[in-house]
Amino acid sequence: MTNLSNTTIAAPTRRIRWSRLLDHAVLIAGSLFLLIPLLIVLQTTTTTDVETMKNGPQLVIGSQFDDNLKDAMVKASGFSGENTGMSMLINSMILGLGFALGKIIIGMMAAYALVYFRLRFATLAFWLIFTTLLLPLEVRILPSYEIAQKLGLLNTYTGLIVPLIASATATFFFRQFFRSVPEELVEAARIDGAGPVKFFIDILAPLSQTMIAAMFIIMFVYGWNQYLWPTMITTDEDMYTLVRGIKQITQDLEGTNIPEYGRANMLALIAILPPVAVVIFFQSWFVKGLTESDK
Repeated sequence: MTNLSNTTIAAPTRRIRWSRLLDHAVLIAGSLFLLIPLLIVLQTTTTTDVETMKNGPQLVIGSQFDDNLKDAMVKASGFSGENTGMSMLINSMILGLGFALGKIIIGMMAAYALVYFRLRFATLAFWLIFTTLLLPLEVRILPSYEIAQKLGLLNTYTGLIVPLIASATATFFFRQFFRSVPEELVEAARIDGAGPVKFFIDILAPLSQTMIAAMFIIMFVYGWNQYLWPTMITTDEDMYTLVRGIKQITQDLEGTNIPEYGRANMLALIAILPPVAVVIFFQSWFVKGLTESDK
């Protein structure tokens, strides 16, 4: 009889999966490719503007981070002295939230009408709305500006937000989601005496939470990064957004003034934080909302 106690079983060797190793290498290289410009911006916030202009970005970390942060948030620029970093941050936040909430509300109402009301030309209306995706903002910006000017909406939050809140993207996604709602639910709501408004508010809106979160991310980032429209619609410096304010700071070349690279790059880092925070917070809902529309 063989003595099994003296036999040893060799541990199986793990084979290197080169395909997985290659995938991770590509992901790491792509991450570094995206992070290097951000690290350069971060480095320039720690040095003086003279050093940045003279030597360019370096690998040396300076000691000006606190001073640049203070200048970015409370120091005013321009002629009026009212466009501080804090005021521009508030304006950008109002613009981003206004874009997101306005486009979600308009998109949900338009999709609700197209799906649940017996409109004679509902399909034609949907395709007319959908074709507006082929028209970028630059195509319709002049007529939009003329209408806003005639209505007295220049240098107002209403003028910043309202002319652009109609969204074919939100209408399309909400339409696809509403069409996936079972007919039995609609019939049950009708039997219980729920009218169109009650059905929309009490049933459809709660069911659309994941889709709302997904659209909120897309529309918030879209509104937050707007540059051309705020540039045209606002002339008062107290209405500047972060994106426009950063551009103005870097163009300060009058006389012997040195461009405030440290302050501008600090504002750029601050401008990145709210969209990143929104994406991280709604990440799971974002993926779930986009996939649920295909059911």
